[in-house]
Amino acid sequence: MSFSEISIYQVKPDKTDEFEAIMKDAGKMMKAIDGCQSLRLIQRTHYINDMKTIKDGLQPDKLTRIVKCVRYALYWEFDTDENYGKSQKQLYETYWKAIEKCLIVPHDKILGEVII
Repeated sequence: MSFSEISIYQVKPDKTDEFEAIMKDAGKMMKAIDGCQSLRLIQRTHYINDMKTIKDGLQPDKLTRIVKCVRYALYWEFDTDENYGKSQKQLYETYWKAIEKCLIVPHDKILGEVII
């Protein structure tokens, strides 16, 4: 069973370009790590205002302003939790400090085995 991480990053509005540049560079390394099966980074650009949007099958609304931060979600999947652990060490030794300087709070991680 594969192992995944979902990380939520809350980036300072004036640091989004720097954060994206770091993540693009780090992404090359992250994808090349032994056991990496998938890597995706998304920026939150839309939201769902109410259930009517869902019930009617309408497109989500675009965000029009930044209140406190720009949110990103990273999805990273590995063949084993052992390879995941090794990847964290490598990321910590290379890009971790640069990433953290862009954040308003430490990022949140959800870890676990892939079900579907």
